[in-house]
Amino acid sequence: MTEAFATKPKPESSRKDVAGRLFVLELSGGRIHSMRPDGSSRKVIVADCHLPDGIAVDVEAGHIYWTNMGVPNLDDGSIERADLDGSNRKVIVPQGVTFTPKQLHLEKRSGKLYWSDREGMRVMRANLDGTDVETLVKTGDGNRGDATKWCVGITVDPKRRQIYWTQKGPDNAGLGRILRAGIDIPEGEDAVSRTDIEVWFDGLPEPIDLELDLASRVLYWTDRGNPPLGNSVNRASIDAPARNGRASELVVRDLMEGIGVALDVPGNRMFVTDLGGSLYSAALDGSEKRVLLSAQGNLTGVAYAEIPSQEN
Repeated sequence: MTEAFATKPKPESSRKDVAGRLFVLELSGGRIHSMRPDGSSRKVIVADCHLPDGIAVDVEAGHIYWTNMGVPNLDDGSIERADLDGSNRKVIVPQGVTFTPKQLHLEKRSGKLYWSDREGMRVMRANLDGTDVETLVKTGDGNRGDATKWCVGITVDPKRRQIYWTQKGPDNAGLGRILRAGIDIPEGEDAVSRTDIEVWFDGLPEPIDLELDLASRVLYWTDRGNPPLGNSVNRASIDAPARNGRASELVVRDLMEGIGVALDVPGNRMFVTDLGGSLYSAALDGSEKRVLLSAQGNLTGVAYAEIPSQEN
């Protein structure tokens, strides 16, 4: 592992009063599963979701948030919130406000939820209660079938005040891209015409979800396209300049259409889901890959959280 990607596990003494918990979305069953990081103690905490896709956890407030992608031609996507055990369920962004919301990112310090809206061709955000919905990026209008404009994954770099998102592209067309821009629209510009958008990577098979290791400044993403570059997890330093040979590293292979990715940086591990119904764990460098769950419908988003032991 290169020095730029090195991580140092947190001392065990600082982790003994917390217990890790995974939250996994089952698209086909419309359910949210909660389990230990080894896949044990699994239980369904939310049912009857409308094609759930992205999930985020706010441990401090005791909430989970998730997107319901809905049926693309019906414009019935939404965002919901519940307590960590699935109780007190509430719609915070109702149908008709966002088209097909996909990956969801919680930026706690600013009190904002960020998400990508696929057929809506937008990057959006709102307050944690669903108010003050904004469109930060709009990639197209009218032709919802143009997959090059579909926004899918999302993450935030609060240090540099930037957002990263994926535009998937058609199936296995090699037109997928990862882009970034400022966290706010430049003054005097709008979501359509903003001039600070940078193509960070292009020519990818089908990039989907994003996760950022802020400590090491490394971005991870899943790709659901075909091998040799797809069905994978990849990573790259977000501070490496393009003209000096920015390059990505393929760290996990042999997924069945990879979708969700979550990092436990102190524990030097990642968790990955795929549409084939498997949940995996691996070290951050891709070694020690193992299957935690298999044949569980179609899995989409995954989130990892360290929760005080008495609440786990």
